[in-house]
Amino acid sequence: MSKRVRIWDLPTRLFHWALVACLVGLAMTGYRGGAAMDWHARLGYAVLTLLLFRIAWGFMGGRWSRFASFVYSPRTLIRYLKGTPHPDHLVGHSPLGAASVFAMLAVLLAQVMTGLVGDDEISFTGPLNRFVAGSQGLAATWYHKRVGQWILLGLVVLHIAAVLFYLWKKKDNLVQPMLRGDKTLRHAVAPSRDDAASRLAALAVLAACAGAVTGLVKLGG
Repeated sequence: MSKRVRIWDLPTRLFHWALVACLVGLAMTGYRGGAAMDWHARLGYAVLTLLLFRIAWGFMGGRWSRFASFVYSPRTLIRYLKGTPHPDHLVGHSPLGAASVFAMLAVLLAQVMTGLVGDDEISFTGPLNRFVAGSQGLAATWYHKRVGQWILLGLVVLHIAAVLFYLWKKKDNLVQPMLRGDKTLRHAVAPSRDDAASRLAALAVLAACAGAVTGLVKLGG
């Protein structure tokens, strides 16, 4: 008998869609340049706040949002790719999806940090640029513009392609659970906690992360 189970708690879902909105805004402001770079920087700070929150929430969040639920060994990934998944792989992040999540977090962190210390010698200098040598700031900008953004774009395209593949080939809508939080499953699994207390805790964590990022940016002031 199928049963609806809360998989993605509200903080995880809000993180996901807020990150999507920020990435769209970053792409738009980054290519416009000029005065739009002020908003590009603000959105970058927002992304760093979200990333710090997601890392913290990976230890404190609901059952299926925690890193412990989707840290897989290479052997498990190979078995999944060969078509022999564990039932739990169909609940939260699959081994392939987990690899995508960790890659996205790492690339986004690199992109944000190079932005913080970068200097394009035209319209933008990162708030922490004064803490690095001039050559390092230029190298960071080169990576940010010439390497990091394309790696990030590739990961985004792969993510969208995977969502469409699961929808068309496996008849598994991955977007709906990220909107509603629930997933219909044929076997019993422990749900993610998603109540008022956990949501208030998430808000406190987000506020702490925002404060940390604000303090970091002010170091360059």
